[in-house]
Amino acid sequence: MIIQLEEAISKLGELSGLLKELGSALKIEHLKEEAKTIEEKTFAPDFWQDQENSSKVLQQLKQIKDRIEDYEKLCARAEDTLMLAQMANEENDESMVEEIENDVRRLFKYEERMRTSVLLSGEYDHLSAIVSFHPGAGGTEAQDWASMLYRLYNRWAENHNYKVKLVDWLDGDEAGLKSATILVEGKDAYGYLKSENGVHRLVRVSPFDSSGRRHTSFASVEVIPELDDNSNIEIKDEDLEITAHRSSGAGGQHINKTDSAIRIVHKPTGIVVGCQTERSQLQNKETALKMLKSKLVEIKERENLERIDDIKGEKTNIEWGAQIRSYVFMPYTLVKDNRTGYEDGNISAVMDGEIDEFINAYLKSKAK
Repeated sequence: MIIQLEEAISKLGELSGLLKELGSALKIEHLKEEAKTIEEKTFAPDFWQDQENSSKVLQQLKQIKDRIEDYEKLCARAEDTLMLAQMANEENDESMVEEIENDVRRLFKYEERMRTSVLLSGEYDHLSAIVSFHPGAGGTEAQDWASMLYRLYNRWAENHNYKVKLVDWLDGDEAGLKSATILVEGKDAYGYLKSENGVHRLVRVSPFDSSGRRHTSFASVEVIPELDDNSNIEIKDEDLEITAHRSSGAGGQHINKTDSAIRIVHKPTGIVVGCQTERSQLQNKETALKMLKSKLVEIKERENLERIDDIKGEKTNIEWGAQIRSYVFMPYTLVKDNRTGYEDGNISAVMDGEIDEFINAYLKSKAK
């Protein structure tokens, strides 16, 4: 047992060095000076005269303070765990070994995640994420694959303590789903999940094929940021086709079984959004409009367009050749990302939401 404590102390010494490097990468001292400068601006007599600007400044200040606080908390926890390990080692206290080893594993995991967060430099990376799932051609097989992806990202979010809210769901014909949308709420959710935007390909022996043949299916995952304030975006009423329908599907008791669900089509682009989980038709409409605005702004920024009106709404086909990642269950097991080349043979773990290495590989490739 003493050997285990000594190993833990050694690892914590290694972690101390990593945290110093991380502090430099995060530019913690510079951030503290920046936070101080911004705070002084908020004391100016005319600071609140421009509400839009003051809101942006306060948001920027909060992001900086949150990053500093997260780093300092990690350093403090590492120091506390090291002190505890040293005391247990001196007193030959074997009862603390398991707790200390678990703490060391968690600390290294937090450090790695924070190190990855350095790569999140996009304007919207700190925001929550709206994630939508759509099956490709192939009927039940593709609809089942879309629901498997839905489960994968729900599991990933739960593993990282993000709050997941079901926004919209449309049942598949026999199994799976025709479409679904979730809101993954929490800091940096979009920054991490933007790597998952695209077509995902599945190869397996279909449970829906009595002949036991191998099938290839496709489904798309669409990820957009949930924008904080869309008040400056105007959408013409005549550009919207709004329909109400009865809620259905996986929401269970959280979905009203009335005609309160809303689906909105943005005619100029063909973009479709829907919401069915709020308590009233009006609330569902407000949420759907917010999603539409977020989607339009994300496309505008991504395509470097000057105006929302310039969006043409071109869509990527959910089919062979468009996939960002392949999931092979048969004749071997392998998940491979076509963009980075990263692969993992433990497909069960991946389907349980363990996709951090895929996300890290993508973020690192974009940072080069």
